[in-house]
Amino acid sequence: MSKKLTKNKKKIFYKISTKEKYSLEKAILLLKEINFVKFDASIDIAVHLGIDSRFPDQMIRGTVFLPHGTGKDIRILALVPKDKELESKKAGADYVGLNYIEKIESGWTDVDIIIATPSVMSTLGNVGKILGPKGLMPNPKMETISINPEQSIKEIKTGKITFKADRYGIVHASIGRVSFSNQYLLENILEFMKIIIRNKPSSSKGFYIKSIYLSSTMSYGIPLDLKSFANK
Repeated sequence: MSKKLTKNKKKIFYKISTKEKYSLEKAILLLKEINFVKFDASIDIAVHLGIDSRFPDQMIRGTVFLPHGTGKDIRILALVPKDKELESKKAGADYVGLNYIEKIESGWTDVDIIIATPSVMSTLGNVGKILGPKGLMPNPKMETISINPEQSIKEIKTGKITFKADRYGIVHASIGRVSFSNQYLLENILEFMKIIIRNKPSSSKGFYIKSIYLSSTMSYGIPLDLKSFANK
């Protein structure tokens, strides 16, 4: 162990065993014990899948409605026609209107999710190279292209999140906050994993779930015992 570890990091180091895989319930308790930041830290999950994301039929992406939300204020841009602007604002969109396309062309991307109607997708060609690498380009599989943007906005604001495996086959997501009750975190994680398991591609061979880690902001990852999900 490095002598450069801070006092708090030393406490974390001694609490987490690198040889043990923790039950979901124990991992949640442990995450709260090792949380030393002075703000309401995010609780994140990382699921390493047995997929080869180079193949389109093994790309994992989708949406899940977390029963207790993430505790984060999601900033939404609604790219909608004029007749949908007022409804989108009422639904909770933070930014509304096609005038934001020009701002994006200038480099502005200060949002978490972009919702668009099918009718405006043809106008996004020039900003695709900006939005694509940031994961912001509206996509039907992520349910961010919608004929009912007001409903989509409301769902996101009340707990629906999107997920996508990275090139290493790992899905990262925020599933709550340290301030959430243990039961709320448990229910969010179980719902998230239910959808991940349901999305297993038929072409995936061998072990589908290779590892799962829970972490909070600034903490080490806690490895989970995969049996935690066997009978849930």
